[in-house]
Amino acid sequence: YSDDRVAMQTHPAARELPGSWPPECTIWLNTGAPMPLLGLGTFRLKDRETVCLSLNAALENGYRLVDTAAVYGNEAAIGKALRELLPRHGLTRKDIFLTSKLSPKDHGEGPAEAACLHSLQELDCDYLDLYLIHWPGTQGQPQEDKGNRERRQLSWQALERLHEAGKLRAIGVSNYTVKHLQELLASCRVPPAVLQVEFHPELAQSELLDFCRQKGIHLQAYSSLGTGQLVRRPEVVKVAKEQGRTPAQVLLRWALQQGVSIIPKSASPARVAENSQLWNWNLSPMEMEELSALDCGKHYCWDPSGVA
Repeated sequence: YSDDRVAMQTHPAARELPGSWPPECTIWLNTGAPMPLLGLGTFRLKDRETVCLSLNAALENGYRLVDTAAVYGNEAAIGKALRELLPRHGLTRKDIFLTSKLSPKDHGEGPAEAACLHSLQELDCDYLDLYLIHWPGTQGQPQEDKGNRERRQLSWQALERLHEAGKLRAIGVSNYTVKHLQELLASCRVPPAVLQVEFHPELAQSELLDFCRQKGIHLQAYSSLGTGQLVRRPEVVKVAKEQGRTPAQVLLRWALQQGVSIIPKSASPARVAENSQLWNWNLSPMEMEELSALDCGKHYCWDPSGVA
């Protein structure tokens, strides 16, 4: 476990990066486009003041990726905040990697296209750097409904067209299992660039991570702290003390050393700053193994394994 896994996925043409993106903090997707390894998650950041505070702290501390979703209900607030904050930090739209996601209620070819265009309107931008299918199932339908497969396939076809039209620079999926990915890869014209899933030491997803590496799909972690539960685990606290770091920093670094990007969320500017201090230090191989040994397949969020 080392920075080698990140370096293996780093493109040599660093000159193509926006000037404010350090090459060592960047991954290259299968589209040939760069993506920051650290982003700001915005789940549950709703009111404009909270969004502005969090985004301002993020931009101050070098974050260049912002992750949102239709279901978060904050796309318009993020769009307004970015319009106000980017000039203040000497940045433009091209300096920011913006991700949003398709709501599970909008599966299907026509609904998916309309939902994506609505997200672009809410965020007040001409394109998204990444757009994900948020969930493999359809809201209001049973998980085991076999129609889920056809609906998400139609959604993907809509995303492919918007990608080819330049509205979506990259497309991907969230909460997909190996089975869901295999099915998508068997039918798609454009392969997914990113898979975003719950990923932390108690849910190490080794089979899924290996599959993504083999297929050139970048894995991005959400809920890296296990909804805050893991920062109190004695094993994590022990490593943090040994490193002179916080438990949150240790958990985030554990993902980065596996080449997995991260999108920690916080409404606290101090925490946003703390979560950015992840470079120029390493967990030892023994510390990585100690943390990985916590794997017990535990989901703190949603388990997609039952979605047909």
